[in-house]
Amino acid sequence: MKRLVALVLFCIAAVAWAHKPSDSYLTLERNDAAIRGQWDIALRDLDNALGLDANGDGEITWGEVRARHADIIAYALARLEVAAGGTACPLRVDEQLIDQHSDGAYAVLKLAGVCPQPGPALAVGYRLFFDLDPMHRGLLQYVEAGHNHSVIFSAEASAQTLGTGTAWDQLAAYVHEGVWHIWLGFDHILFLLSLLLPAVLLRRGGSWQPAASFRAAFIDVAKIVTAFTIAHSITLSLAALGLVALPSRWIESAIALSVVLAAINNVFPVVSHGRWLAAFGFGLIHGFGFASALKDLGLPTGSLALSLFGFNVGVELGQLAIVCAFLPLAFALRATWAYRRVVLAGGSVLIAAIAGVWLVERAFDLRLITG
Repeated sequence: MKRLVALVLFCIAAVAWAHKPSDSYLTLERNDAAIRGQWDIALRDLDNALGLDANGDGEITWGEVRARHADIIAYALARLEVAAGGTACPLRVDEQLIDQHSDGAYAVLKLAGVCPQPGPALAVGYRLFFDLDPMHRGLLQYVEAGHNHSVIFSAEASAQTLGTGTAWDQLAAYVHEGVWHIWLGFDHILFLLSLLLPAVLLRRGGSWQPAASFRAAFIDVAKIVTAFTIAHSITLSLAALGLVALPSRWIESAIALSVVLAAINNVFPVVSHGRWLAAFGFGLIHGFGFASALKDLGLPTGSLALSLFGFNVGVELGQLAIVCAFLPLAFALRATWAYRRVVLAGGSVLIAAIAGVWLVERAFDLRLITG
């Protein structure tokens, strides 16, 4: 039992300290035979592949990047292939810049090229970082004749023909990304776990007692997940459609704070009944975080509503998978001392500590943990 609990806590900690998933952002625009575009690649990923940090001080400077411009260009272009009608469309980099994203600095490659013929659909082969990180994704926005298409490259789907997918293909892609976003969104997972940990218990006489039945625990969880879902769906839609916009730093800091408060509430309960209300309130904040991820993926103008719906469905499926894996095990262990003291109390303290570090880093733009 103790080993199982320790393993669970270790996994939570390991996941929580991990970096944001590796993504790159590629835009291609085709006008007759001419192609122009931009490719944003995280410096941390390029450093992992090329060793940009020459002096090993943990900081990548502009001078270190500039000294490796040619290597960065050669490495990237060797892993991106564009062709029309079976004939290659050679790409070149006209300019290389640095830009700041919400998760760090990115190299920005300004692309240009010409296809031998303007007619056939473009076929793109994308192989960046898959040999180093199978979880890496390439997020492509493709524009041609006024139409915008979104394509997501992965290790399993590294070659695609642009503009040929149906609306249902688009839906399936965004459902998939929604699932992966919640599974790899460590702050969202820890917030959800903070709400789920006491769901198999009842607060009586100043202490946590085992819930009487699985049905009661299930109803409590259903209320929490439903409230969280409704709330984040509202703000996700408003933000993704451009109706509401908040600074990313505020949003990310507020999400970290929500995790801290939810975890501390398990140790020093202020809200022990009606926790679905807290889930709804904090869900409004998390919705803006989901919208930020969706903005990175890009919303195609031709199927905006369908893509938004698909991403939201994916997020819910990802949540339900976590609930289904957690709830039966937690219910089976609910009456044990280890669950109440180690998993609930100890796990909540650990979650609060991790989220506290996030809060300081995000609110004050610091880096407390490196690696």
